[in-house]
Amino acid sequence: MSKQVQDLESVLQMLVAEHRKLVESLDHQQTAMNKFDLKTIERLSVEHEAIRGRIALLDKRRRMLVVQIARLARLEGEPPLSKLAALHPQRGPSLLKLRDELKPLVEQVRRRAYIAARVAGAVLGHVNTAMRLLAGAVGKAGVYTKSGLPRAPERIGVMNAVG
Repeated sequence: MSKQVQDLESVLQMLVAEHRKLVESLDHQQTAMNKFDLKTIERLSVEHEAIRGRIALLDKRRRMLVVQIARLARLEGEPPLSKLAALHPQRGPSLLKLRDELKPLVEQVRRRAYIAARVAGAVLGHVNTAMRLLAGAVGKAGVYTKSGLPRAPERIGVMNAVG
């Protein structure tokens, strides 16, 4: 059994662990968004970026190991994990098990990130609307009716013209 296959297995284990952390962190973020806990949301955003960075590095290492293993086996390109598992029957079942653990985790991350993005977009839309209403009210300073609409004075006196 080659060292690269062992390294690939350990990288896959680390990828599974990082994706689990990300799923858990996204769940906490969704809870914080429901509570509108801005400090927690900010802390979790920094945590997400750190986890995503580690995942990117691990994935880059995984690709490099797959290419090395493929070169040693005289395969072209980046073969799928099932082909590598068939080439190394001792570690094949564990590689396939890790792949099968990783796929649903990636889907969970995608789904939870999509939900968080939709909630954040909705909140941003509401904030944008509130700011537009506020800007409109500031632009039409004056006396307001009971319904909240600005009322222009009937005639402009000296005091209104000055300021």
